[in-house]
Amino acid sequence: MRVVSGTAKGRPLKSVPGTGTRPTTDKVKEAIFSMIGPYFDGGDCLDLFAGTGGLGIEALSRGIGSAVFIDKEPKSIDTVRENLKTAKLEEQAEVYRNDANKALFALEKRGRKFDLVFMDPPYRHKFGDELMVMMTAKGLLRSGAVIVLEHESGYEYPELIPGFIQLRHAVYGETAVSIYRYESGAETDIDKDEGV
Repeated sequence: MRVVSGTAKGRPLKSVPGTGTRPTTDKVKEAIFSMIGPYFDGGDCLDLFAGTGGLGIEALSRGIGSAVFIDKEPKSIDTVRENLKTAKLEEQAEVYRNDANKALFALEKRGRKFDLVFMDPPYRHKFGDELMVMMTAKGLLRSGAVIVLEHESGYEYPELIPGFIQLRHAVYGETAVSIYRYESGAETDIDKDEGV
């Protein structure tokens, strides 16, 4: 695993020790960023279920201004910190050990807002759409924010989630990626191809 592009291109990233974490492969990472970027001019990113931190670090390397990394596993948090240090991106990052639901409450209290959110929950959890709705209720998303939801390819999230339009859905072996855009106050029955 490495940083694919940007200021930290080529820097190696460590995996989380043990077998509980499933890092996004470089191939899938490259595909995700070709769909949502590939580069950014500032903005704020949330990497929920951060694991190795690979997605948030890639976003920072490609120009996102700041990133918040959340994971509840101590080994993941240590790995994210190490990988940020290797990529020389610690200054732009905040790393917190927390459960996803509690983290959203904490971020709401701090008045945080995001332009880009990565969610790669364990495949047994199928609540990505619930977390997205919770983010809108807590005012955590700026209008036009992009959500990248990684999940098991055998499971499909709905195309229309209240407040969101699905822009893309792609399958890479056992992994699927669903990309949504948050439309503040917009109808969600718009033809999804209009905004791509």
